[in-house]
Amino acid sequence: MADKDLVLIGGGHAHVQVLRRFGMRPEPGVRLTLVARDVETPYSGMLPGFVAGHYGHDDIHIDLMHLARFAGARVIHDEATGLDRAAGRVLCRRQPPLRYDVVSLDIGSAPRADAVPGAAEHAVPVKPVDRLAARWRTLMAEAEGAERPLAVTVVGGGPAGTELVLAMHHRLGARVRPALVTRGALLAHHDPRVAAALRRVLAERGVTLHEHAPVARVEPDGLVLADGRRLPADRVLWTTQAGAAPWLADTGLALDAGGFVRVAPTLRSVTDPRVFAAGDVASMDGHPRPKAGVFAVRHGPPLAANLRRSLRGEPLRPFVPQTRFLSLIATGDRAAVASRGPFVARGRWVWRWKDWIDRRFMRAFRDLPEMPPASPAMVQEMRCGGCGAKVPAAALARALDRLGGVGPRDDAAVLDAPGDGRLLVQTVDHFRAFVDDPYVFGRIAANHALGDIHAMGAQPLAALAIAAVPPHAPALVEEDLFRMLAGARAVLEAAGARLVGGHSGEAAEPALGFAVTGAVHPDRILRKGGLRAGDRLVLTKALGTGTLLAAAMRGRVPARHVAAALEAMQRPAGPAAACLMAHGATAATDVTGFGLYGHLMEMLEASDADAVLDADAIPALPGALGTLASGVVSTLHPANAAAAPHLRGGPRVALLFDPQTAGGLLAGIPAGRAAACVTALRALGCADAAVIGAVTGAVPGSRRVVVRPAGLATDGQPPMWSEP
Repeated sequence: MADKDLVLIGGGHAHVQVLRRFGMRPEPGVRLTLVARDVETPYSGMLPGFVAGHYGHDDIHIDLMHLARFAGARVIHDEATGLDRAAGRVLCRRQPPLRYDVVSLDIGSAPRADAVPGAAEHAVPVKPVDRLAARWRTLMAEAEGAERPLAVTVVGGGPAGTELVLAMHHRLGARVRPALVTRGALLAHHDPRVAAALRRVLAERGVTLHEHAPVARVEPDGLVLADGRRLPADRVLWTTQAGAAPWLADTGLALDAGGFVRVAPTLRSVTDPRVFAAGDVASMDGHPRPKAGVFAVRHGPPLAANLRRSLRGEPLRPFVPQTRFLSLIATGDRAAVASRGPFVARGRWVWRWKDWIDRRFMRAFRDLPEMPPASPAMVQEMRCGGCGAKVPAAALARALDRLGGVGPRDDAAVLDAPGDGRLLVQTVDHFRAFVDDPYVFGRIAANHALGDIHAMGAQPLAALAIAAVPPHAPALVEEDLFRMLAGARAVLEAAGARLVGGHSGEAAEPALGFAVTGAVHPDRILRKGGLRAGDRLVLTKALGTGTLLAAAMRGRVPARHVAAALEAMQRPAGPAAACLMAHGATAATDVTGFGLYGHLMEMLEASDADAVLDADAIPALPGALGTLASGVVSTLHPANAAAAPHLRGGPRVALLFDPQTAGGLLAGIPAGRAAACVTALRALGCADAAVIGAVTGAVPGSRRVVVRPAGLATDGQPPMWSEP
């Protein structure tokens, strides 16, 4: 049972080591939470190699979701914007404030572009480094598509600027005209022999070097220097002195002149014993050091140890960073310059040394050791959450058949409502958590429960919650329950429904569901049985949540793909339902636990129709086809697939049986309006909306669903296939 909350803000080089160490040796009674703006964090030491083309995306990024799962930590995919120290809360950009007993900051720094007029508007900042990969891809595309060499100027003559301009030249060659501008001397804080060696390299590569050239302002097409000289440039990259996050100024913490958090040698704030800081964001009293990755890495072990001591109420131990350190500056061409004190060396062997060091560091977070299970139950087969945990369709149907008298098996019950002529539509849904962020789980659970109401063309009115939370200390239980319901209420209110009450209880793991009531006029109700021959089948969301969640549990899918799936599950169905109705929908359902095939079969049987699907047109979430191809499926997938033994094939066919959580709507749309419907859906944010097939007349003895790999016809719509 947990009774303390330790919150890590930022996935920097120190915090990834804290996560790993807490995973190797969990701290009893402590719930660990990571608040991270991005779910993959780059290792700064390998960024120049990435720019030069020596490393790929996955080589240089640490998967924070995978690491957090190993550490038993929750991931809150959000950006911290402040601290309410009096209340013990982390302020977040999108979510409610998050409680903490102890909090640690490792949020890095950013170049101080605000000190030079025009830099914020016209220069591309290199930091935060977690945004550099996307910026670099954009710059490469511009350089490769330009009719003439792109003039690119890097501002900042430290190691970061020097490595960047050399890596850029190596990757793009004659497609760029590189220049490096520095306020003082090149690599002013390094041994003069290092600077001399790098000057020679820059000259050899044709990089124009401007030393002792402070920038007065940045303009759309170049720089103006303090001495009045103007340097034309198509793009300006900014790597100058680092600055602190502006929100730190509002925390009441003691800061240094640069706005960084002042900490004692224990890495604890000199102001607040519950606040720690490490990496670039920290400024250690009495031991000033440059903002360099080597110091952020060295902060990891002592930070982890002192966080434990703080949570236990034990005295902290000081840590003093070294005054001399190894510096390895890459030159872009698989060579590097090394220095430490009087030692200076240059060559390809230095690069191989650096590459070995960097890869060893990354392996520590990628090749995580197998930990013994905490209980015998954990050695059992991992079971899926969300809709992957539903009872198989066949078992459910048999149980209902035995029960008898249940009525039509539509998405929601429809009852007469006295007074205004509308019908009441009621539904219920409930599942255990599959994501460790309670606010996001609440949003997804509410979206999922609303799906049945929207699928019938109804307006949601009210919801009752059924919530379960693990037994922790009362303050932590309250926090979990609040965050789940806060996320759910935001979704419900946006849909026009009120959260009017519910029931809560304890359980081994979080779970949440809703009984939702809506209303619809009889002439506007959508049922499953209205499909007509010739209708096009329109799907509003991509498929793949089941396989991606299953892969996430096994650590076999990148965090960015999990994040994309969670984002899709939070996208509401209400606007899509209204769009389908506006384009003449004849029938609709939401695609959830029984997969696209199972829910389509319910529509076809109710409509006495058949269908042909275009496998290539069915949209898949990023990474879903890859996880299906590798054999990773939800625990409900085999039961779904057993309903269609005639459909076998690769991952595109397997996608039909993947159980969806908060999935999209599937609707029949008249053929002449289907293309316009998809266009309108995409304008609403349903970027993956697509026509995936056509409804045909029923043929006695035929299979209801035929899947063909043929692409769409030239008019963008499936042809009117007929059953062979």
